[in-house]
Amino acid sequence: MSAFKGFLREDGSVGVRNHILVLSTVVCANVVAERIARRVRGAVAFCHTNGCGQIGEDLSQTIRTLTGMGRNPNVFGTLIVSLGCEGVAARDILNALARNRNNVELVTIQECGGTSSAIREGERILRGWQKEWKNQRRVPCQLKDLTVGLECGGSDTTSGIAANPVMGYVSDRVVSMGGKVILSETTEMIGAEHLLAARAVNGVLAQKLLEFVKKTEDSAKAMKVDLRGTQPTPGNIKGGLTTIEEKSLGCLAKAGHSRIVEVVGYAEPPTNNGLVIMDTPGYDVESVTGMLAGGAQIILFSTGRGTPVGSPIAPVIKITGNPKTAERMRENIDLDVSGLALGRQSIEEIGDELLALFRKTASGRKTASERLGHTEASITRIGPSV
Repeated sequence: MSAFKGFLREDGSVGVRNHILVLSTVVCANVVAERIARRVRGAVAFCHTNGCGQIGEDLSQTIRTLTGMGRNPNVFGTLIVSLGCEGVAARDILNALARNRNNVELVTIQECGGTSSAIREGERILRGWQKEWKNQRRVPCQLKDLTVGLECGGSDTTSGIAANPVMGYVSDRVVSMGGKVILSETTEMIGAEHLLAARAVNGVLAQKLLEFVKKTEDSAKAMKVDLRGTQPTPGNIKGGLTTIEEKSLGCLAKAGHSRIVEVVGYAEPPTNNGLVIMDTPGYDVESVTGMLAGGAQIILFSTGRGTPVGSPIAPVIKITGNPKTAERMRENIDLDVSGLALGRQSIEEIGDELLALFRKTASGRKTASERLGHTEASITRIGPSV
């Protein structure tokens, strides 16, 4: 019996969506990428503010993220839109994607002769893919074919006692069936990192995780901020959270009880099935982008206070444990799990409810953020612009 129905790609991966991606390499190409995407059904644009004025690992991370977005199984084909003189080497991304995907092309604005010509050329290319794109059909797939990203944003006290534990229940189920689950947001591991490290399958992974946390703390101290014992987000404070340690304990609940099999950097694709830690900011838009570039096809996103954030290429399932938020922001919420916090439902009951919604979403049911057109995305930075 299949767990869901998805799109089988030529490299053997499985998508839960069938997007044509118009991938901007640099902020200067964003408008052209957006206008191309608007003209062709099934196309979505990935735009950002990076791509030039970056050096070293900072530039490499942007290139890795852009390449990862094009490789995501939810993407049918990728049109790369380049200005022509940016720091990102667009042709290197083209060559990397073309190694395992058929529909990959590059449009360079300067070579086309400007905005209008580049838009026309991009539209011509995408329309040439339309017949094949329309003929894509969903086939039976298993949960082991999925990489699931875990995220929280706009957290409050109900996140840690209801929404996140329910996500942890589903996370453990996906892992038990052979899938990958990514826990991100290094900032929100501070104060509880020793508990997470104890779940690593070996000492090398545990040490790598602890080093990620220390690096994050050190970068904050360099800006004269000590994150421990504080709560840096005003919304979290209003939501009843008192310290970053308290928030971190809630964050860890998203990952259930599975052992950690791998620890990866921002936008790095995991190679092992099971629970994976990715080094990302706590900033949810940048964190989700990193997980999508790492191959996540679907995102589980808890929110206590409510947030409309979505993504360009993957469904984002919004879960809240706050009954007031579920009522006030009902158009943005996919599942109200406040029954757990109120003692009306068991974690197994509401966890199975989320798992059923998860399967339906993987098979094509649109999430609230998809219906409302939310496609927020951003690539994190390491260094200053030069």
